[in-house]
Amino acid sequence: MLNFRRALVAAALFITVLFFITWSTSPPSETLAAEYAKAQAEPDTTQPDLNAAVGGSDGTGVRGRPGPHGQHHQHPMQGKFLTLPLYDRLARQYPYDVEAKFPAYIWQTWKWTPAHGEFNFREQEASWTELHPGFVHEVVTDTVASQFVRMLYGPATPEIVEAYDALPLPVLKADFFRYLILLARGGIYADIDTSAIRSALEWIPSSVPRDEVGLVIGIEADPDRPDWQDWYSRRIQFCQWTIQAKPGHPVLRDVVTRITEHALRLKRAGSLAAINDGAVIEFTGPAPWTDAIFDYFNDPRFFDLSRSVGPIDWRNFTGMETPRRVGDVIVLPITSFSPGVRQMGAKDTDDPMAFVQHNFEGSWKPQNERHIGKEDAS
Repeated sequence: MLNFRRALVAAALFITVLFFITWSTSPPSETLAAEYAKAQAEPDTTQPDLNAAVGGSDGTGVRGRPGPHGQHHQHPMQGKFLTLPLYDRLARQYPYDVEAKFPAYIWQTWKWTPAHGEFNFREQEASWTELHPGFVHEVVTDTVASQFVRMLYGPATPEIVEAYDALPLPVLKADFFRYLILLARGGIYADIDTSAIRSALEWIPSSVPRDEVGLVIGIEADPDRPDWQDWYSRRIQFCQWTIQAKPGHPVLRDVVTRITEHALRLKRAGSLAAINDGAVIEFTGPAPWTDAIFDYFNDPRFFDLSRSVGPIDWRNFTGMETPRRVGDVIVLPITSFSPGVRQMGAKDTDDPMAFVQHNFEGSWKPQNERHIGKEDAS
């Protein structure tokens, strides 16, 4: 018991120090800023904006810049803050600034840190450090993740802590944590069984100013077979094992709100404990993540929909082979985050557009979430 208490005190001390060091969303160092400016991506293949925002009547600004929901800097605990809807409190607690630098953080989660003898992902973990010199790279254990959630969300949004604590499966908490840490701190999240192939400095095409991008995502699945619903939750699924974001991005705000409210509804109904592996995809996995992204693309608070020829949906992304920009979001083709899967048009790991490789080795993942590759058997 003494050793456990010492470990808990040490973890709390580490979190407190890191919290105060990074409270102001530290940007990359000057060296990293120069690297960002000089980074050369692949030849410009970015498509024109599918739904360019040119300034709506509500002041949402241009190219996905935040509207009133992302500009309020009221102190979280002032006035009637706690009576506001969760989405609005998150917008004020962690405001979104698209012009800020991408924070130089790499976040991963696992049962043990690389210093532990049973840590089995040393090669994958090291690939991120080697390709991102100068970045703060943290492998966060379950105990530390729980403390992070309390520290970052407890005072202003206690229902998030309640929902996180109530989740009955490790995979649910791991999914939820990736959104929570990126919303509060930004940077890169990558599953522990994912290897970096190219530096994140190369993910955004060189023609796109980095002060106009706040979220970089990839396509996980693009099944064109008639029975796609037997294998996947959505016709297009966006990848969640690797995400790059600036703090406060509205998509992260939305998905955190969705998961929190859904978890608490189930808890109050007495059915949360009955959630099993089969419910993960729709609860915290690629389904709500994909839904939040598409809802953002079609949200009049952030985009001038009067200039759009129609809603943005899976048709805008199926079969794409080059990066595509939608407002402040860069969508990468399936090859970028799912190379070598031998289906759905994904190319091999030596392709110039291959940025990370996900190995589906994490034992916390339910079998029905390891869906890439299942089509090969049919």
